[in-house]
Amino acid sequence: MDQEIASAINRALFHQKAPAHIRIMNAKRNAKGAITAITHPNETAEMALQYRDIIITAVRTVNKGVVDVEENETWERLMIHAVPLIRYMGKGTEGLQKMRDEFEAENEGIVSPTPVRWLANPHTIKERRQNGEIAASSVVFVVKGSKVAQSLVQKGIKAAGV
Repeated sequence: MDQEIASAINRALFHQKAPAHIRIMNAKRNAKGAITAITHPNETAEMALQYRDIIITAVRTVNKGVVDVEENETWERLMIHAVPLIRYMGKGTEGLQKMRDEFEAENEGIVSPTPVRWLANPHTIKERRQNGEIAASSVVFVVKGSKVAQSLVQKGIKAAGV
């Protein structure tokens, strides 16, 4: 499928009369499922993104699950400790999706491209909570951009107004 994605993009760019150096050399799917593409040596990602809509349309002919195209950016993994289980685990809490939504809504510049996850096995956390052993646990989440991550480490992160 990777060769098909590169081919679809290059054919679409050709038909839209994009300059010859605006082409994809290679496309691959990484371990997390994201598709990465390497541009022609004389092309920057910024140049390719001028054709963003064409690229998205072309890729969707091969893989309908693609939702966006953007420049490569580092994703930084962060941990938060002492997350109250009463708020984020159990029936009626909306779980960690609620936490992710709160992170993005209450902290400027945060985009979390993956779901927030419990650091330990959720089943074990739930059992320990029911046994009265713990009332909080730790989560791991990913943010786009090392500057955003550094800012969160320095200033802290807000969730639920705290």
